[in-house]
Amino acid sequence: MDRSELVELLSAEGLRLLDSLPAWEANADIVRTVAQLRGAGHPPGLVATVLSQSKLRAKARAKFGEFASRMLFTETGLEQATRLKVAALHAGRFARAGVGHVADLGCGIGGDALAFAAVDLEVTAADADEVTAAIAAYNLTPFPKARVLHARAEDVALGGLGGAWLDPARRTTSGGTTRRLADAADYSPGLDFAFGLAERLPVGVKLGPGTDRTVIPADAEAQWISVDGDVVELAVWLGAVSRPGIGRSALVIRGESAAELTAASDSEDAPVGPLGGYLYEPDGAVIRARLIGDLARAHSAWMASAGIAYLTADAPFESPFARGFRIVERLPADERQLRQALAARGIGTLEIKKRGVDVDPAALRTRLKLRGDASATVVLTREQGRHVALLVERL
Repeated sequence: MDRSELVELLSAEGLRLLDSLPAWEANADIVRTVAQLRGAGHPPGLVATVLSQSKLRAKARAKFGEFASRMLFTETGLEQATRLKVAALHAGRFARAGVGHVADLGCGIGGDALAFAAVDLEVTAADADEVTAAIAAYNLTPFPKARVLHARAEDVALGGLGGAWLDPARRTTSGGTTRRLADAADYSPGLDFAFGLAERLPVGVKLGPGTDRTVIPADAEAQWISVDGDVVELAVWLGAVSRPGIGRSALVIRGESAAELTAASDSEDAPVGPLGGYLYEPDGAVIRARLIGDLARAHSAWMASAGIAYLTADAPFESPFARGFRIVERLPADERQLRQALAARGIGTLEIKKRGVDVDPAALRTRLKLRGDASATVVLTREQGRHVALLVERL
């Protein structure tokens, strides 16, 4: 969206038209809708803009729930925006630390700022992109203690503020194409600036979960967060918003429940041994936080193979930090023999899970030529370095 499109959207006509549209449906007849709106006298550019916003609002429900129906978005801003339930946890950090006024530097469309304002914190939000800053200002309109600046993070005056939250831009757009930045040195604002603010203020910095761990300051608390099985972010906390004695954290959110595994630092891996009767797949946040060893020791489990994130145990256990499987049978690891074994069992629907083996599950599923009414799950991995194929059932 460019500046002229935003101005047209923010007009009384534009907002009325957007709010009058029915909920977006992927299978709707968009050509017919466009024709109806243009036939009613609405300008073609405005019609395209409001339909784009309607589509983004529908997509945003996964992150913002009912709030999405009264917000505005950009494609990139929504992609990088923090889920509301996670942003609420960020806000709680600052509130518990006694921070009354937070600077949200690189605020995007205002997802985190919304959560800060919702717990009655004063918010100064800023974004270097003019259109994005204007959208954030619109989204924060219901909160009188929130203001939005069109400014680079480095140019915001921080006098009188109690803390700072930064979400550095990790994507760049050129020629209409957006790509993810692989090198943290290219983020905007830079991490030297972001982490350097901790010399003056309590600071939280949102990064991608796959960020090179070497950029994490030694005195920081690093928290990887997963939501419903997807690792969504790495939050780095410094100063009063970090927790004493915690250097690594895996926060696992599923539905309305949350559980956290913490440690002072990376945990040592558990010993490697032969497969027991049960296999466990640690949550991605636990893997990213390198707390698999602690999880294993808490449940008398061990590693199935060095460097592979599967645990095994002789007895079943329940944990919010791992999904468990009972090993029903060992199948041949050889592809031809595996195909024969699956055919003999009448397996026509197969879920393939794999770690530590170089195979494309979709391509393998095609080559297996599955037939039958039964369904099953097969795990392809290594046991003490050797390839294995395991027929398993979920606990």
